[in-house]
Amino acid sequence: MLQELQWFKQSYGSWFLGDYISEDGSLYMATPVDPVFILLPIFDEARMKKGENFGKFRQLDEILFVEGYPGYQHLLSLAEKCMEIVCQTQEVGSMKFYRLDNSKVLAWLSCKVYCLKNSLPELDKNYAAQDEKQTLVDSVSIVGEYLKTEPWLKLLYDHLGLKFVDPTMKETNMENLPTANENNMASSISIQEKANKKPGKQTKQAKVETGSKNIRDMFSRACKKKC
Repeated sequence: MLQELQWFKQSYGSWFLGDYISEDGSLYMATPVDPVFILLPIFDEARMKKGENFGKFRQLDEILFVEGYPGYQHLLSLAEKCMEIVCQTQEVGSMKFYRLDNSKVLAWLSCKVYCLKNSLPELDKNYAAQDEKQTLVDSVSIVGEYLKTEPWLKLLYDHLGLKFVDPTMKETNMENLPTANENNMASSISIQEKANKKPGKQTKQAKVETGSKNIRDMFSRACKKKC
């Protein structure tokens, strides 16, 4: 069985081990992974496909001979068991030859995506509440973490009739999102600007009426008439 090793660590955390405390609160998890994901790029390169040419049939020991990486030879028995699902094979006497087949790869990837799509709503209620098409897109995105963008991820989106979402652009957008400190700073600046712009108590101006007459003139005129 081939397993994937993952490392998880929070900013602050420790482990209590009996009477001792381990300062390192990280966690390692080993989970099974389908060997096809690991072997797919090797088989893709080994067929030496050019343009419309389907490439060459080759033996497993020849395919898994990667210069500088002798460890791939240990996967020979796994490759023999699992790679027929994505390869065409030919037998010549006692020898067996393999060549990666795009249609088989896409069928296998589609099966992985739909299995994940059906499982996500059971694992997370948020997926159960959202649109099925969005769940399908999310499933492709998760499976796509194990694939090269060229050609497999693009081909998978096209095969499923979905609009391609570049994972590198998604990561860039996430990096550009403001942090909590930046948000707090922006809020403080905004509040300060509003405080500076807030109008103070204005001095009441005397109301001036047009066409009004001085009260002294009115009394002086009245006196003249009496006289």
